[in-house]
Amino acid sequence: MLKKRFYQCLSAISLALAVGACKTPELAVKNETRTTPARYPAATAATAADSANTARLPWQQFFTDPDLQALIGTALENNQELNITLQEIEIARNEVRARSGEYRPFVGLGARADVEKVGRYTLQGATEEQVDIKEDRHTPDPLTNFQLGTFATWEVDIWHKLRNAKKAAARRYLASVEGKSFMVTNLIAEIANSYYELLALDNQLLIVRQNIEIQANALELVRLQKQSARTTELAVQRFEAQVQHTRALQFKLQQRIVETENRLNYLAGRYPQPVARNAASFNDLVPAVVAAGLPTQLLANRPDVRQAEQQLAAARLDVQVARASFYPSLRLSAAAGLAAFTPGLLVSTPQSMLYSLGGDLAAPLLNRNGLKATYYSANAGQTQAVFRYEKTVLNAYSEVSNQLASIDNLNSSYEAKAREVAALNQSIDISNSLFRAARAEYTEVLFTQRDALEAKFDLLETKMQQLQATVNVYRALGGGWY
Repeated sequence: MLKKRFYQCLSAISLALAVGACKTPELAVKNETRTTPARYPAATAATAADSANTARLPWQQFFTDPDLQALIGTALENNQELNITLQEIEIARNEVRARSGEYRPFVGLGARADVEKVGRYTLQGATEEQVDIKEDRHTPDPLTNFQLGTFATWEVDIWHKLRNAKKAAARRYLASVEGKSFMVTNLIAEIANSYYELLALDNQLLIVRQNIEIQANALELVRLQKQSARTTELAVQRFEAQVQHTRALQFKLQQRIVETENRLNYLAGRYPQPVARNAASFNDLVPAVVAAGLPTQLLANRPDVRQAEQQLAAARLDVQVARASFYPSLRLSAAAGLAAFTPGLLVSTPQSMLYSLGGDLAAPLLNRNGLKATYYSANAGQTQAVFRYEKTVLNAYSEVSNQLASIDNLNSSYEAKAREVAALNQSIDISNSLFRAARAEYTEVLFTQRDALEAKFDLLETKMQQLQATVNVYRALGGGWY
């Protein structure tokens, strides 16, 4: 009676411990915020805030310059960083394949051969000796063993731990694909921005060379006036200094052109070479009208937002996998084959046949700190993924808002700068005429030429920034990867 009660108490304690083993710690789960403002604060008539969205345009339609299209096409084929990312996608795809096989049975085919000489004074040797004496038969000495058969093991995925691990790997694969799309978007934008910078530098170099010619003519005029005692050596030296200053600027521009060409060639995955372009068309380029669409469309159009979303889904699956580690796991094993102490007896069936079938059910009971640590870490990773997703959405919205405001302000700046250049061009003609008539000082001519050159540079710079702002808002909206 006492023994019966003891076993009953032991069974109750075991059941309580088993139930406690399946209990998982409580977690504070954070959910992401998917709401965005209804519109962009900088949206105007030129960037209408409706469902029309420029991001939906393929890059071949957004960039119409044939030289730029050819450059982008070369980069998408040869860029090393992009090709590295493609291999990372392949690695992620293989991870999904590996995870898919974990919740299916493992079946193998094996063969074994061994020989064993048992000592006479060991337990096994003494036992075999007694058997031989009683039954009057002899065990081969040494004893050989030959086996041939199949074996299988299978962890029954009761709690979907292995399936969720496979789903998490699939989500990370999709995130790597989105990461590749985001890289394509940034690569195209960087090439377009560098291309427009190169066109602007070409035109700045052309203006500098024209100014050098104008200043050299003015220098000759001042020298003639000095010979006729109409001016002094100071004027000659000041004009000479202005010419040399402009020539130095020319060499700086030539170096910047070389560096910009090399940057474009690097992005295109090729060695330095001349970049095909039509610099004369730069002044005729008109920034494209951009339809910003609605902020909620960023969630679908921006590859980095979709990448963060996939990573968040994978992190949540990691938590489920970690939680399932607290539950019992069921493993089955089986084997079937042939075994004999000589190869010739392997085919002597059914005497040589062997098989086995087993299963074990186990759950963590004591010292579960490792499982808890993994569980808490998975939840912390999920919380990180939530913050990362919200940060990505916030950054995307800010980028679009900044670029839309930049487009509006640059348009106004370009108009004002164009009027400044027109006024300074007239000032150059007027100052030169007055200087020839001895009605103006040489310093007025120098200052007017300098101001005109700087204004023309600023005008080209503003034009370049306008085109780059259009590229940047196209990238910020999520265009370029289609």
